[in-house]
Amino acid sequence: MIQNKANPARPPKGAAADASAPPARKRGRPRAYDPEAALKEAMGRFWDAGYAATSLDHLSEATGMNRPSLYGAFGDKKALYLKTLDAYRAMGRTAMAEALAGSDSLAAALGRVYAKALDIYLSGPVAARGCYLLGTAATESVLDPDIRAAFADGLHELDALITERIRLAHRRGEIDKKTDAAVLAKLVIGFLNTLSLRARAGESRAALQALADAGVRLISAKG
Repeated sequence: MIQNKANPARPPKGAAADASAPPARKRGRPRAYDPEAALKEAMGRFWDAGYAATSLDHLSEATGMNRPSLYGAFGDKKALYLKTLDAYRAMGRTAMAEALAGSDSLAAALGRVYAKALDIYLSGPVAARGCYLLGTAATESVLDPDIRAAFADGLHELDALITERIRLAHRRGEIDKKTDAAVLAKLVIGFLNTLSLRARAGESRAALQALADAGVRLISAKG
């Protein structure tokens, strides 16, 4: 009997499988990924292009994860972005606490704050990136209350850390006790924001360092 070539005879039930045939793929979860590394890559994409201009395809390319994996790990684009803001804020808290720690003067502490900030602001594979929070969240915060809240929380965290360090300087007699510590802290952050914007505009480290040094002298002056 001639077999139909388009419909070949099936092997009998129980027959041994062809040893040369490739093993069937097992269904299951996608390959493992490193959440911290994925967040870092996503942050880099948002940092360079901004939130609105970054698509899920861009994020998939940056992280090496397909869309279903991204959704499964982080949620939608906004949820992923908010997680990157949380990660950046955590990094900022650690860096700020390290810079402000120690028993030396307020001027020395503020000098470390601005030096650490410049290390971050001037980083980037293409050009200086500035502050991630300021560079990406400020625009989106106008229309999105969740991003606005995260943006405000980040600023208030810095306010609190710097205010406490200025109060210590008050107690030590380093600066005039009549100065409002909370207002002075916002002035410290105002210099940080200026450094961020000017770094992103392409100003040199030398020019930015000179501005930072002037800020330290102004803020830590006795009166």
